[in-house]
Amino acid sequence: MVERLPAVLSLADLDRIDIVGTVYRPIARRLGISGFGVNAYTGERAGDEVIEPHTETGDGSGKHEELYLVLTGHATFVVDGETIAAPAGTFVFVHPEQHRVATAEEEETTVLVIGGKPGAAGPPSPFEYWYAAEPAYRAKDYERAYTITAEGLEHHADNASLQYNLACFAARAGRLDDARAHLERAFALNPRTREWAHGDADLALLHL
Repeated sequence: MVERLPAVLSLADLDRIDIVGTVYRPIARRLGISGFGVNAYTGERAGDEVIEPHTETGDGSGKHEELYLVLTGHATFVVDGETIAAPAGTFVFVHPEQHRVATAEEEETTVLVIGGKPGAAGPPSPFEYWYAAEPAYRAKDYERAYTITAEGLEHHADNASLQYNLACFAARAGRLDDARAHLERAFALNPRTREWAHGDADLALLHL
């Protein structure tokens, strides 16, 4: 087996390639990333264009939806005519057909761009559903926690961990028949979940 070590770069390590008024900072090719597009651009001076005016529908585009994250400095985006102030830490999500441009408001304004074809990444991962339910669970709103997590059934009905968490939330909410059904499904999908259930306080009402 070939051991794969994590690839690590700092922002300072990225190449700086002058491209018509902005500085291109290649990332995907540098790291060999193939699952999604990712690069960065830097406006060296206030007033520099960081993201050129474009849509992602032209011949040179990847036809991607894009997520922009301002890493350093401060940018101003204009998306379909709407002006968006974007200091460091701001996310701006743009669909392929939307026209976008961004200008640096400060020196060394760097914007990270992550892109992918709509739908290519698929639905959220299973864990994202029960993670999203955690605030409701902590607030003892178990019905709400169940409802949030159950959204994952559309895409991940055969995921044992999702079924197990649904069993826990359903049991806490007093929906014991639903809890048993989810738990049996979890057991069938992954026998190890039987070990998880042993002594789990969330499932106490089921008298396992």
